[in-house]
Amino acid sequence: MREKSLNKRVLVLGGTQFFGKKLVKKLIANGEIVTIATRGMSPDPFGEHVERLIIDRRDKESIDSAFTNREWDIVYDQTCQSPLEAQFTLDALTGKAKRYIFTSTQAVYEFGVNHVEENFNPYEFTYEVKPREQYSGYEGYQEAKRAAEAVLFSQKELEVAAVRFPIVIGKDDFTNRLKFHVEKIIEKEPIGITNLEARFSFILSDDAASFLYELGASSFTGTINPGCKKDISLRALLDKIEEHTGTKAKITDVLTKENASPYSIGDSWSTNTNKAEKLGFTFADLDETLGHLIDYYTTEISQNA
Repeated sequence: MREKSLNKRVLVLGGTQFFGKKLVKKLIANGEIVTIATRGMSPDPFGEHVERLIIDRRDKESIDSAFTNREWDIVYDQTCQSPLEAQFTLDALTGKAKRYIFTSTQAVYEFGVNHVEENFNPYEFTYEVKPREQYSGYEGYQEAKRAAEAVLFSQKELEVAAVRFPIVIGKDDFTNRLKFHVEKIIEKEPIGITNLEARFSFILSDDAASFLYELGASSFTGTINPGCKKDISLRALLDKIEEHTGTKAKITDVLTKENASPYSIGDSWSTNTNKAEKLGFTFADLDETLGHLIDYYTTEISQNA
């Protein structure tokens, strides 16, 4: 899908980390009038190019107050972690916005591979409106994102698109989840993994930001899976790291706090991206992307040794 300037008022909930930061930079570069709403805890590089609002997603009054007497054409929600937060934001945006682009996750699906969007229907999901503190672990994360989607799609005023991102990777990945594996292998330390055959989907952070931008500029509503076309098993990922580093991985099925792979959740999560591709979106090749990042981390680790 071809990028085009929105020339509109855009609110980004979040936008100071990882691909959210890339999204804001893209919006600014294309002449949009950008407001970011955050807790005000993290510095940002945007200077005078954005307006800043301070909100607490868990505090309804802070959101209501910050959004008073304001309007936006598009809202990008990067920070919602519960259905209660989604409801607070919707209430505060009544009559003040048109489109809502929600950063969701492939975790809304059950474990499995090649998930199509129809495999989770937010319109049929029964949920409770609870705060983020009542969701814990992967199961809690899954329930929270499912319920947040259900809240958003239950209203009729805003055009909503839920973007079910796979694992996002990039040189700017502050979670260092991929780097963890490269570092452990280079340093010949064990990696704790319970299922080497578990498969996952990925997306490059540049592609994640571009996808959000372009989706906002489109008229698309509903749910959608972006990402690299192929998925990959943990075994194949480790094989690739071994190939690029020239070092053999040490694997253990006894997991500890120090050795547990961030990707070792016991089973597969991967998605089918045909819908996004049919709409004209393209994404980086997974093999090339992983190769470039492994080489980048290898160089970084050796320089810091």
